[in-house]
Amino acid sequence: MLPIIYQDQHLVAIHKPAGLLVHRSPIDRRERRFALQMLRDQLGQRVYSVHRLDKGTSGVLLFALSSAVGRALSMGFEERQVGKSYLAVVRGHPPLAGEIDHPLRRHFDSEGARATADAPTQDACTRYRRLATIELPHRVDRYPSSRYALVELEPLSGRRHQLRRHLKHIAHPIIGDATYGKGRHNRLFQTLFACDRLLLACTELRLVHPVSGAALTLRAPLANDFHRLLARLEWSSAVSPQWLPDAAAPGLEESAADGESNGGTAQVTACGDAD
Repeated sequence: MLPIIYQDQHLVAIHKPAGLLVHRSPIDRRERRFALQMLRDQLGQRVYSVHRLDKGTSGVLLFALSSAVGRALSMGFEERQVGKSYLAVVRGHPPLAGEIDHPLRRHFDSEGARATADAPTQDACTRYRRLATIELPHRVDRYPSSRYALVELEPLSGRRHQLRRHLKHIAHPIIGDATYGKGRHNRLFQTLFACDRLLLACTELRLVHPVSGAALTLRAPLANDFHRLLARLEWSSAVSPQWLPDAAAPGLEESAADGESNGGTAQVTACGDAD
């Protein structure tokens, strides 16, 4: 059962676990489990995908319950009317805050989903804010220690793999990213923290309800596995409390590897009336 963050007669939002594709894709032909089909079966009705999260990314995933609402929501995402917040653990210590304005070549749904050299470029912009840093006494590259940081990310555009590609572009790739990251740093986190997931989570979506006009803030607090890592790095206090799991309730394990999730503490704040 996928944890439902918010539902009315027009919309449904879930907390997608890491390791779960949104829908069927040539990127992973062997995969047989998809959030769209699972949610359809869970609700007993058709649902419409309006945006995507990468397979390894967890967090807020929004669906429409009709094609008309789906078109309105998709347009809102395309016209950058939806605010998005993410948390990520990255290599190195980036500046305290900044903006990555770097065009990206378009990706297509093909084997490997890699951009080709002749693919058109699209404008892409990401704001970031550094929340916490650490230096671990472990040699990975040529230095005797290794630096990492917790960052809050706000994509101002919605290009494929934008956050992962932008963080690589500024030489601060996300830990756990097998495509754009650094294998040696990923393996260090596996060894030290038993962490083998992409450390990227969509914690919040902000939008206007396409039917009622209400302002919605949809939140998915970090799952226990992500939060345990932050606690071991002593970073929990750097994260907004509304993005942390409720200690009084069972948490959501952000791995879809075993096909299970154990509840969750996802939250929603609705400003105004939502049908």
